[in-house]
Amino acid sequence: MNGRRRGDGRSPSQSLGELELFTPDPPPRRAESPRTPSRAARQVPPPPPRVPVVEDAVPGATAAAAVSVMALTATARDVLEGAFPPLWVRGEVTDFKAHRNGHWYFCLRDGDAQIRCVAWARDRRIPASPDDGMQIAAFGQLTVYPARGEMQFTVTRMEAEGDGLYRKALELTRARLEADGLLDPRRKRRLPRYPRRIAVITSRDGAALRDIYAVVQRRCPAVQVVLVSAAVQGDSAPESLCYALDQVARWGKADALIIGRGGGGREDLWAFNDERVARALAACPIPTISAVGHEIDMSICDLVADLRAPTPSAAAEAAVPVQSELRERVRLYADAMGVLSAERLARARSHAAGAADDLSAAVVRHVDHGRRDLESAAGRLNALSPLATLERGFAIARDRAGKTIRSVRTLAPGADVDIVLRDGVASAKVDAISATRPVTQDGAGGVS
Repeated sequence: MNGRRRGDGRSPSQSLGELELFTPDPPPRRAESPRTPSRAARQVPPPPPRVPVVEDAVPGATAAAAVSVMALTATARDVLEGAFPPLWVRGEVTDFKAHRNGHWYFCLRDGDAQIRCVAWARDRRIPASPDDGMQIAAFGQLTVYPARGEMQFTVTRMEAEGDGLYRKALELTRARLEADGLLDPRRKRRLPRYPRRIAVITSRDGAALRDIYAVVQRRCPAVQVVLVSAAVQGDSAPESLCYALDQVARWGKADALIIGRGGGGREDLWAFNDERVARALAACPIPTISAVGHEIDMSICDLVADLRAPTPSAAAEAAVPVQSELRERVRLYADAMGVLSAERLARARSHAAGAADDLSAAVVRHVDHGRRDLESAAGRLNALSPLATLERGFAIARDRAGKTIRSVRTLAPGADVDIVLRDGVASAKVDAISATRPVTQDGAGGVS
């Protein structure tokens, strides 16, 4: 096979200090037929004589012209890479080793042969590492590793039979997220019922943004849609999506978040299965909706988000209420509040009327009780009154000074006294004093 030429016009072997191990012999000169040269030809000077090729000038032709091992392996690499374009190779994975620096080393073999392979961490686009014994198709470049002088296959892409590698990557990512509690249904948050602003993380040019915007305008134009543009496929998509999620969290003015894109192949949607994106989505401080692909597509972001929507349009419908329904709901609430207010006012009036009746009855009872107490006190007071004593036929004796005479010992014969009776006062003179029986004093101060 012919060697592939480089972009600068040189052959692969000329890249190593103009060293060519395979210098072709110069083509033989064609014999010219004898003829009489023309006048113009006679005026042109003859070409310089051909310098013979010296054997020692050919690298590797002699011991003195021996080439270095590095030059030999590097030239072999250039020739091999020029002869074989990047291609797919099918075989069974054996001796797989993942180095701590991220590179993978393994062999591909079939029943008759094997070849060493390497997948550099910075170059590969492979969802998960293969397992020993797995049948795969690897895409890469056949080359020579100069440091060891070994032929190897540098792998950049890999496909297993069926969806083995993708399924393995999903299972590993899901297991790690589940171990950290990010898939627990109890951590799911409710969407706001009446959002004012919805943040959307998707491609600026994708159909998902147009679908979301159309649904929001139809359902509730008052809700604001804020685009946070991000790459949704390709090698840069996971980092771009994480950056967009960080922007939304730092902004802090959105009520809910929709992240997603329209449909596509498995590789197109693979960024939404990235563990970094899933963790950033789980850490978002506002409720999130994942809308990746079509209804049949399921991603890691769908499992982590607070709500999974089958399409971007369905995500917008879940996030935004219908304005006409809101108006009707407000009207129903207003009617219900009117009814409740009327009922409460009626109950308040009834309660006030009952309270007034109770108060009136309590006042009447209190007055009656007071009247009875007053009458009882008046009766007791009347029973103790001197006037009541006089009414019962008793009399009170007083001296001229008006002092009540309580005992005969204070009297002397010939003393003037006043006898107070029920209906008047009689003046009398004491003729004699008799103390033949014990003298008693009644409660009114009279002498009996």
